[in-house]
Amino acid sequence: MPIDEEKLRKLNELKKLQVNPYPYRFEQKNLAQDVKDNFTKLENKTVAVAGRMMSKRGHGKLIFSDLMDSSGKIQIMLSEKDLGEENFKLLSLFDVGDIFGVIGKVVKTRAGEISIFASKIEMLSKSLRRLPSAWYGLKDKEVRYRQRYVDLIINPDVRKTFVMRSRVISAMRSVLDSKGFLEVETPVLQPIYGGAAARPFKTFLNELKMDVYLRISNELYLKRLIVGGFDKVYEFAKDFRNEGIDKTHNPEFTQVELYWAYADYNDIMDIFEELIREAAMKALGTTKIEFNGQKIDLSKKWRRLPMLEGIKQYAKIDAEKMSLSELKKFCEKNKIEIENSMSKGLIINEIFEAIVEPHLVEPTFVMDHPKETTPLCKVHRKNPDLVERFEAYVGGMEVCNAYSELNDPQVQKELLKEQVNLRELGDEESHPMDDDFVRALEYGMPPTGGLGIGIDRITMLFANTQLIREVLFFPFMRPLTEAEQKELEKEEEEASKPVEQPNQQQKPQPQKQEQKPQQKQPDKNTQANKTVKKK
Repeated sequence: MPIDEEKLRKLNELKKLQVNPYPYRFEQKNLAQDVKDNFTKLENKTVAVAGRMMSKRGHGKLIFSDLMDSSGKIQIMLSEKDLGEENFKLLSLFDVGDIFGVIGKVVKTRAGEISIFASKIEMLSKSLRRLPSAWYGLKDKEVRYRQRYVDLIINPDVRKTFVMRSRVISAMRSVLDSKGFLEVETPVLQPIYGGAAARPFKTFLNELKMDVYLRISNELYLKRLIVGGFDKVYEFAKDFRNEGIDKTHNPEFTQVELYWAYADYNDIMDIFEELIREAAMKALGTTKIEFNGQKIDLSKKWRRLPMLEGIKQYAKIDAEKMSLSELKKFCEKNKIEIENSMSKGLIINEIFEAIVEPHLVEPTFVMDHPKETTPLCKVHRKNPDLVERFEAYVGGMEVCNAYSELNDPQVQKELLKEQVNLRELGDEESHPMDDDFVRALEYGMPPTGGLGIGIDRITMLFANTQLIREVLFFPFMRPLTEAEQKELEKEEEEASKPVEQPNQQQKPQPQKQEQKPQQKQPDKNTQANKTVKKK
């Protein structure tokens, strides 16, 4: 959609009047919500607020506007008497979408709405494009994701989601810091990628004339730090996997990984439960959530379900006792896609994902996976066909992955060699050999528990959405074709057309012109990717 000609005309008019439409600063002393929350203290006192003009209504010598800042909205009352004739005339050059500053007294209208009666206004940024209709908002998901800046302006609930996401990270960081974990940073560009079963993004380092990769996981570097003597480490990391894009996967995603020396996967289950409880309390104020129509209580002890037991319960088969051919027949009968070369353990994992996962609504740790599912985990101490690994599920969605970490360098080297053989047979997601990582283990790594939590998935859970794009500021989007771009511009233009305001039954009407501020009234208002650490 092109720049709005009327807005451009007003911009030029401001310049002719020697009004700078893009000044350098404004001393914003107050936020809209703080003014509302502290009305009793601030009544009839002068405040200075700044934000975006979201509405402009009224006529004659009294105009009402809604100013929106990062905290919320507040009504602004603008009169010719208080602003002066010349400044009041300038209001005709202010539009919905402009960013402006206001200095004025805090009052309450006869209708009881806390407002600011302006004595001075200042244009801070003249907008050149019309916002989507203030009444009907921005609905089209394609537009919302591609133009998140507009989405954040128009849809307040979207902003709340991202504030909540930030609080999730803050809460987890606080818990880990209180337990003596050290926050660290590890390389994003790696000469050898590893720590997960995934295809990497590949680039070229000109100075050294070598291929390098965006990390798919930070696991192997964090384990090197455990070898080096840091007993508790964690990192909030951006990881990158060159894989599919769907409702729950984005090529770039955020996770926190932690490693705890002298612990095993049982200890990790306990700390995970605490991290989720604290994150829910800080982000939502409660551990009781709703996800996909289901009410879930995150305060309770999580169910601990061995994978083979889960398959018995939901698939009604004893997979451990079945032969490879029997498992393949079961998959064929139940339309579970598998590759003919898959081992028994990998087929068991596919059966679990297809049949059991959707039933895991209540918080559940799925424990003791087939050993073929990862080359980085300790063999189960009671069953050599399994490894001490768990994944956490809630709402039918996996949100974390954890191990009792493998620290035997000879076993690790042999398992990585097996992965290399799989790569040579065409498995692009198999783990490459990392000789330096094996060398680090040869110096000795203590028994260690490791955990990876998908921040995107946790935010989806708390925001009650099944779309990862709803919890990413800027999800990856494919480029539009020329025809699609024109269609998008057409939709934008349609959404931005002025519309008649709904009647009073649909939306409360703005305060009438004759409203005046009340003096000294007591305030009667009351003061609310498939995430895998490694696979």
